[in-house]
Amino acid sequence: MACSTHLLYPAAARGHLRFQARPAAAASPSVRLGSGTSRRRALGLRVAASAEQGRRQVEVEYDLQAKFNKLADQIDQNAGITRLNLFSPCKINVFLRITGKRPDGFHDLASLFHIIKALNLYRKKTGTDNFFWIHLDKKVPTGAGLGGGSSNAATALWAANQFSGCIASEKELQEWSGEIGSDIPFFFSQGAAYCTGRGEIVEDIRNPLPANLPMVLVKPPEACSTAEVYKRLRLEQTSQTDPLVLLKEITENGISQDVCVNDLEPPAFEVLPSLKRLKKRIIAANRGDYDAVFMSGSGSTIVGIGSPDPPAFVYDDDDYKDTFVSEACFLTRNENEWYREPISSKITSEEDLPPEVASVSD
Repeated sequence: MACSTHLLYPAAARGHLRFQARPAAAASPSVRLGSGTSRRRALGLRVAASAEQGRRQVEVEYDLQAKFNKLADQIDQNAGITRLNLFSPCKINVFLRITGKRPDGFHDLASLFHIIKALNLYRKKTGTDNFFWIHLDKKVPTGAGLGGGSSNAATALWAANQFSGCIASEKELQEWSGEIGSDIPFFFSQGAAYCTGRGEIVEDIRNPLPANLPMVLVKPPEACSTAEVYKRLRLEQTSQTDPLVLLKEITENGISQDVCVNDLEPPAFEVLPSLKRLKKRIIAANRGDYDAVFMSGSGSTIVGIGSPDPPAFVYDDDDYKDTFVSEACFLTRNENEWYREPISSKITSEEDLPPEVASVSD
């Protein structure tokens, strides 16, 4: 596989991970939280005994956040960095060429599972015994071809290394991360990279696409199974264009429809015919707004480069009432710094877009 991958900030899908260091003795989690108000409240028992009267008073305590903060304060007294709030971006594949056969279904991992695997990997590689509380505000939709879970895993590895005194280099984190996911090493690039192998061989692009290049992401509620897409892939029907030629064209002249080749589009459109119709409708509705319209990864997100606005039918047609829509921009980062959330003039409020919230202790 060879692809040009760029990091994205989707305004309506801005996700964060908050990490809290906790002592190794507390490795077994007592509470796991999921989305929904009822699941965010955990019952705690506080028992007061009266020796004089031989009675016990049992009080039900709902304030889990207060207990969490108390534990955090205790940890703060004995440690340096104890809390981090990190931005976790997503990615798009500007082009994706399949140059050889690879295993199916390698990317399909849920985000929290991905994070836990990443932290277990870090402990295995470094020999540390640090454990963490993780709070994830996940807004990148699953099954989108945007690498949301891989980004979460990379962010978790970065955070674990910060808590541990940066005992691993960025290069080591990048190499290790390839053991648990093909897309994860990309997030340790500087934001734009040429990826080969099964995606784990990452080469930074010196002239990334401009950060002010507008685009829109349109993802229907249906997801594409990566495994099913690869099962339907026919190598003899893929593009014959040299991926290095595509890369040269993009870095020298920018994005156009001709260079946005994705060999996974035909099999993805077989898996999800409605996705093919969506792309055709976006192209048909294009009045010069988009320089290119293409699918990212194995789907099911369609990307429009050149305008932050989707075609009107996405809002007007009942068939697309549950479609995820977000403007986006390209991101880069400096060495030894993590990605920062940019300031957007059109960010949708969090009240309008409730995140998928999950807290977990690894």
